[in-house]
Amino acid sequence: MSSAQPVHSVLFDNGQDTNQYYGQQQTNAAATATAGTDGLQFYSSSYGDQYSSTPGANYYSSPPTGDMRSSNYDYTSGAPGSFWSAFGTGGFADEPPLLEELGLNFGHIKTKSLAVLNPFRTVPHTIMDDTDLAGPLLFIFLFGTFLLLSRKAHFGYIYGVGVLGVVSIYLILNLMSENGIDWSRTASVLGYCLLPMVMLSGFSVVLKLDNIIGSILTVISILWCTYSSSGMFTSVLHLNEQRLLVAYPVGLFYACFALMTFF
Repeated sequence: MSSAQPVHSVLFDNGQDTNQYYGQQQTNAAATATAGTDGLQFYSSSYGDQYSSTPGANYYSSPPTGDMRSSNYDYTSGAPGSFWSAFGTGGFADEPPLLEELGLNFGHIKTKSLAVLNPFRTVPHTIMDDTDLAGPLLFIFLFGTFLLLSRKAHFGYIYGVGVLGVVSIYLILNLMSENGIDWSRTASVLGYCLLPMVMLSGFSVVLKLDNIIGSILTVISILWCTYSSSGMFTSVLHLNEQRLLVAYPVGLFYACFALMTFF
């Protein structure tokens, strides 16, 4: 039977006292005091905040400064590349604005809306090069909201008449013109020219339209929408001699919206 072999400690030699080993570590008073009581040794770090060059500064406390879109922007610096840069209004170089990426251009919406409100001025043929649908969707939403405020819930009719009218006028215009037009431009023109009808629906919230004044306002709104939209279609498609033929189906389209508002 083999004799018992002495077991050596992994951390300390058998002949070395544990307290003597810890007594040699005099670099930190707090660590020595803790080692003497609990038998534990703590490592004291002298590293500061690696994200800040100023002692005591917090990485998350100061918002970034500088324009990330500039060509000489330093992406390796601490302050501009900090946590707050994710919530900043800047961006990378040559990055388009967020509204442009979403297809929202308030300048174009304002220009087209003013062209509808002043239908007697000459409409440029490039007005519909930017076929945005943000303005039409906004006007349709306002139209339905005003009708709802006047106790007329016609959202289903608005959707049905709008889709059927856009498809019908799209087919008619492509049969009449040689160049043709896409459905997005058709929907954009019809939606922007709905603005007078939106104004009529806003009037219906504060006054009744089932009288002579309401009838006159309804007829004026139909003619206004028809004149504006036919002018845009003929300018884009170069159909100046066929404006009456274009205005007839467009007028029927806006008359359906006028009936929703009047009754």
